[in-house]
Order: sequence, then C-alpha cells, then structure tokens
Amino acid sequence: LHVKGLDPVHDGVRIGQLSDIHIGANTPDGRVISAVDAINDAHVDVVALTGDYVTRPGDPLERVPELLGRLRGDVVAVFGNHDHWTDVKTIRRSLDKTGFCTLRNENTTLSVRGKPFTILGIDDGVTRHADVAQTFKGAHAGSRLVLAHAPPTADKLPPGAGLACLSGHTHGGQVFLGALTEGIFLRAGQPYIRGRYDVNGNTLYVSRGLGFGRGSPLLRIGSEPEVTIVTLRAA
Repeated sequence: LHVKGLDPVHDGVRIGQLSDIHIGANTPDGRVISAVDAINDAHVDVVALTGDYVTRPGDPLERVPELLGRLRGDVVAVFGNHDHWTDVKTIRRSLDKTGFCTLRNENTTLSVRGKPFTILGIDDGVTRHADVAQTFKGAHAGSRLVLAHAPPTADKLPPGAGLACLSGHTHGGQVFLGALTEGIFLRAGQPYIRGRYDVNGNTLYVSRGLGFGRGSPLLRIGSEPEVTIVTLRAA
C-alpha cells in the first residue's frame, strides 16, 4: 500500500493484520494459533488487530489474551461491533494487560526503525462509536497508518490525504458469489468487501478475517480465512 508522507526510513515497513477472530465456539482455537504463528514467523514491524475478538455474551473472554498474547513486537488493536455488543471494556483491559496498545478514537506514536510512526485507531462505526476528528487530534505528522474495523469509515477520512487504512468486518463476503454478494453488501451499506480500494484519495484494505460471526453459517465459500501482510511504500 502506498502512503503519502511516509518517512523514507519506513519505506518497506511490514504490517501484520488479523481481523474478525471471533474466539469461541464458532472459530477453532487451532486456526487462531496458526494465524498467530504465521504473523510471528513473518517478522513484521507492527501487528494490527482490527476488531471482533469475540462474538456474543458468554464467549470465553479469557481466551482472547491467552490466544493472542503470543504475538511478538508492537501490537496495536481497535474494536469491532461484536466487541461492543459483548463487553468491550473487559476485552480492552485484558489486551492492555497483555501489553498491547488499544485505541478507541485515539492515536499512538511508535518508534519504528528509529523514527516516529503514528497509528490512528478509529472505534467501531457499525455501533456508531467512530469519531474520526477525535482520533486525529494531536496526531504526529509524517508516517501514519489508520485502523478501523468497519470499512465505510474510510469514507470519513480526510480526502486526498494519501492515508492507508486497514479494516475487516465483512469476512470478505464469507459466502462470496461475485456480483450477487457485492449487490447484497451494497444494499446493506457495505460497498467495500475485500481487498484494496481507492477511497477519496486514500487507500483502504479490507481483510477477509479469520472466524465466523453471530448468525452466519459456519462455512466460507470463495472467501478463505486470511492473515494479511502489508508492505508500506512511499506514495
């Protein structure tokens, strides 16, 4: 993904993304363990988690830090609609205790390759917790990456800013039947389903995620689970 204003030292920085993990009965622990291993084996510079760690009240919240806590390096997380519908405060506390940086309409600046690298974490838009203006307050200039669970949040980013935004939520359609699935999602207000999009002068990447959400069939057709490795390049 090409990023405007990227510090030359960050050209080639690699981001590992996991999304829509849905820890609990719907997603085998082995799939999550394998995904964590894949991220660790890739030796990325930063790990981005883009929400929906569980699915419903009663899911094993304690398994979230247990399964994800083995991620190595700088880990930054935002939250999804299912986290808000379940217990976002408890999930956030558990991830914070694990040593992750969790963001809800906030930004943080890491030292990556010895230079400032800012991550802007926008809260979930499905549950109407997203506040883009608040997220950008006081944000360091230069190298930036946006995390937002719901892909349409990209429509609210500053136009023409040349930002890169990582999202999830859609499971890549989960049962992807081409134009039929695209039409259904579009009518539901989700024009961005999977992969890369140019949105008002910014770049959005939508992960297919790992698991299965509430009410969804426990199968994937044309939408395999995804571990994402993104390389950032200067625009």
